[in-house]
Amino acid sequence: MKILKKYLALSLTVGSLLFTAAAHAQEAPDALVKRISQDVLDTAKNDKSIQGGDQKHILTLVEEKIIPYVDFERMTSLAAGRYWRDATDDQKKQLITQFRSLLIYTYSGALSQVRDQKIDFKPMRGDPADADVEVRSQVIQPRGEPIQLNYRMEKAGTSWKIYDVNVLGAWLVESYKGTFASEIGRSGIDGLIKVLTDKNKQRAARGLK
Repeated sequence: MKILKKYLALSLTVGSLLFTAAAHAQEAPDALVKRISQDVLDTAKNDKSIQGGDQKHILTLVEEKIIPYVDFERMTSLAAGRYWRDATDDQKKQLITQFRSLLIYTYSGALSQVRDQKIDFKPMRGDPADADVEVRSQVIQPRGEPIQLNYRMEKAGTSWKIYDVNVLGAWLVESYKGTFASEIGRSGIDGLIKVLTDKNKQRAARGLK
């Protein structure tokens, strides 16, 4: 689990800016991932404020370039599993908000850690004409073994959005699903919301570390 957590941040950083504006909506998912991911790596490597861990700058970058293209509602509903249908509309809204914030801090913290990584893309699972595909890649590091990094993407209207990430064989949503279920079992959906809220407050207080 430690290894998963260590590389999850990097995976989300490298892989979460996988999308582009509507003008590129017809671009194949794997081509889209490759082009935008390289742009993100280049930006992170060359931006001194990102390298220096400027929290405000990094959070702004994440909000503007990553968040609009991630399907947080689907991610949250999948992570909540069978409990999602029992949640009220207000509880669903709060869960999405807090889960979104948790991942924003994860993305942001990882941006300042990008150095000399490269990405090698594998043949895509699925056809570009499909509405739900898996894009496969691995992160090549200066030291250590390559990190498996796959993405589940869905086509919403004319644009693609990410709704799950696989790091070293473990899917993000599935990993959170167990945590969510345990917390809901102990203290209900409101209890899970409180736990996520508290974690986000702690992350905000100590910055992106």
